[in-house]
Amino acid sequence: MTTTLVTGATGYLGGYGLVEMLAAAPGRRFVLLVRAKEVSDARAKLWQGLQLHLDEKAFLEALERIELVPADLTAPRLGLAAPVRERLTGEVTRIVHAAASLNRRSETACLNVNQRGTLQLLDFAQGVAKRQQLERFVYVSTVAVAGQRQNVCVGEDEPLDFARRDYDPYARSKKFGETMLATMLAGESIAVLRPSIVMGDSRFAATTQFDMVQAFVAMAELPLLPLDPSVRLDIVNADYVGRAIAALHGAETLAETTFHASAGATAPTIGSITTALSRALGKRPPRCVAPLAQPTGRLVDAATALLPRRLSPRILRLLNAFWPYLTNNAVFDNARLGAHFALRPTPFTDYCGDLYLFARNHNFTYPARPYPASAPTQPATVSAA
Repeated sequence: MTTTLVTGATGYLGGYGLVEMLAAAPGRRFVLLVRAKEVSDARAKLWQGLQLHLDEKAFLEALERIELVPADLTAPRLGLAAPVRERLTGEVTRIVHAAASLNRRSETACLNVNQRGTLQLLDFAQGVAKRQQLERFVYVSTVAVAGQRQNVCVGEDEPLDFARRDYDPYARSKKFGETMLATMLAGESIAVLRPSIVMGDSRFAATTQFDMVQAFVAMAELPLLPLDPSVRLDIVNADYVGRAIAALHGAETLAETTFHASAGATAPTIGSITTALSRALGKRPPRCVAPLAQPTGRLVDAATALLPRRLSPRILRLLNAFWPYLTNNAVFDNARLGAHFALRPTPFTDYCGDLYLFARNHNFTYPARPYPASAPTQPATVSAA
């Protein structure tokens, strides 16, 4: 049985990717690096992430094909004991790197996890490649590596521009991650997946991610919105991104390296989104006033800078992080996933109403279920770090 090493499987996008890979590759075994002290802790974290997708029975079945390895991406040699690392280097044939810090305000967190952690994983991947057995390395990045652009559709082959202003530390760290990947695994089969804004699932209303959802609900409930209603927002459903991860992981060959998991030319406008949300909320759509967008952005920046974090309202911090994404009117071409894998996103306006009703009705909290009583609490084989 061939083996794929996965990081970030206990996170939002990593969980989507793992579930889709499990379904698409029934003959493959998966090793998950999880930040945990014990395998039992790692298993509990995995359940917290996968219960959005799997019931108890399906989770237990998935565990039969999964080895959980406590690790630390930011530690030397991934925090793995020498025998464990040596064994994994000899077993792993594909790698999916989805772990990341999404803290858009913290340079320290993004540099430590997204750059230092990626560097440690690439060092491991080089060891696999030296054995002539690295079939594929999939790196989950972001379209934000393109930097701040306005009124444009960004192509999948446009080079990274380090002279261009970045959205935030998260985007900058992902740009360096892509650069390290291309340098350290030159000549190997690599695939870079760049999702745009990921919100919700087109198949059901439940979600475990609420940051941007909360910001959108707050804006939809305002009588006046200081945004241009014609600005397009490149938003995609998480199940589309999960299928994209699985497709790039499982493809025998790839003609290209970079793939946008984005809405592209079909991205909805702010006006169409607020109309759909207001309809679901039973309210009149807010009146959009485009000339107020820039001064409001400056006001949000100033207020965030002046107020200590402990006194800054959460909604203010969210708007400060996401305001550039709401005003730049940039979308990203997604032709390759459609052409090679027949993958296309579901229009956000088709499901955003159900998503926001779920979020608001559950007070922006996922109703998590406890660890299944029937699930094992101790591993049959402990992979000690």
